[in-house]
Formats: sequence, structure tokens, C-alpha cells
Amino acid sequence: MVCRFPQNANNGFISKFLLIILLAMGAERSLAQDNYEIEVYESPTQTPGTTMVELHSNYTFGGNAFTSDGVFPTQHMEHETVEITHGFNSWFEAALYLFNAIGSDNRTTFVGSHLRMRAAVPEVWKVPVGLSLSVEYGFQNPHYCADDQTLEIRPIIDKKIKKWYFSFNPVVDKAFHGLDANKGFEFSPCFKWSYDVTKKVAVGTEYYASLGSFTGFDTYSNQQHQLFAAVDLDIDPKWELNFGYGLSFTPATANDIFKIILGHQFGRPQKNK
Repeated sequence: MVCRFPQNANNGFISKFLLIILLAMGAERSLAQDNYEIEVYESPTQTPGTTMVELHSNYTFGGNAFTSDGVFPTQHMEHETVEITHGFNSWFEAALYLFNAIGSDNRTTFVGSHLRMRAAVPEVWKVPVGLSLSVEYGFQNPHYCADDQTLEIRPIIDKKIKKWYFSFNPVVDKAFHGLDANKGFEFSPCFKWSYDVTKKVAVGTEYYASLGSFTGFDTYSNQQHQLFAAVDLDIDPKWELNFGYGLSFTPATANDIFKIILGHQFGRPQKNK
């Protein structure tokens, strides 16, 4: 789900970009696409027989300050998304998302829900890169997203090379009702790279974009481009922690966002599935 959030032009672009570089370089051991779940997916599916419960939290410091196309302002808005993912076997999982918004001026409410299914290429196939495909469909309140019924098709390609990790998600979106319902399928790629500083800490960047319809990309100022400096902590196999700070490159993109993903795995892994 990629929501459109019209916004005023950014100032101080160079200083903000330098801040991102400094954050990425200075992180030490101690984290769309839409702005409810800001994440570049990895190819492996959830371990069979287990359930991962994640809380995606983010706060927008510099979003749109005015209602636009019926969508409430995103400035000083907090998003809290609950994601529940269950692994059914070694290559298939299903997930449920519950989107929530917290903000002043009566902007606090339950926003909507999505259902996602994902299948991965089995490891026994010996493919040189990780491959999986995620399909997500759901509904959201039109006061919080201009497209209130959407489909997301997300191929996932990733690779671990020693201490380096790379993931590319060439996402395809389709709005079935709302502002962009007549635009056809849209291209919203995202990319992540990270480097293992230690066995438990990785630092890197995450890039998110929404370019517009395949029949004709939007002008650059109407596209969405975000770059996050992010940290991943692998403290315990049952826990997941990712946090980061992101800045925008275009007026149509929500800006100055801090995000955290906290997850915990429940259940006992099942073998031979």
C-alpha cells in the first residue's frame, strides 16, 4: 500500500542528506511503500509452526500540515501497525496487518487492515539468490489514505555476501478505489543494504520510492522518494528490532520520519514441513 501525502517543498536538502550519511556511518552497537509499514522485505518466510508478532511504529515530524484530497494532515502523526505472521511450511506464510493512527485534532483512529500471503523459492532448489513473492490486499480509511482499496505485488530478491546484505523489492501497486484508481498498476521499488558491524548489529540504508503508473511515470516532484539510515539488532533469535530515521527528496513525500519495528516470535518450530 502506497499512500499519497501531498506536501510542501523541503528546505535544507543538502544538510538533511549529510545528516543521513552521518547517522549511517556513526551507528554503533547499542532500524511504502506506505508510512504504516516502512520495511524492505527479506526473502525467507516465517519458520513453520511459529508466529511473529510485530509492532511497526513511526512518527512523522515534517509531513503535510493541511488536509489534501480529503486526506488528513500527516504532520506530527504517529502510526502504529500490528503485523501477525504465521509460517505454515518451509516456503509459505500468511500475515494480517492492523493499521492505526494517533494524532491531535481527532486524527486518532483505527485506519484499516490488510491480508498478505507470501511464497518463497525453497532452499533445496539451490538458487544463488533469495527469492520470494508477496501478495497483499486490503482496505484503509480514505481520510488517511487517498486510495482506500489497494493491491500490492512484491517480488523479493536478496543476497548475503559475507558481512554485506542486499535486498531489492520491485513492488507493483494497484488502487481499486480512490484517487489513483484510474492509473493502472504503479511501480514502487525499494532497496536495502546493510553491513554487519558485529554479529548482532548491522547498519545501512533503506530507500523507498513510488514512481507512478507504468503507462507514464509521474513528474519527479509528484513522485515519492525516501532514504532512511537504519540499524538492525540481532540480540536474540526470537526477537527482531529495526529502527531508523528517514528524509524525503520530493514535495509529495512525507518527511522527517522516525521508525521502529519490534517483533517477537511465538510457538515451537516444526520440522519436515
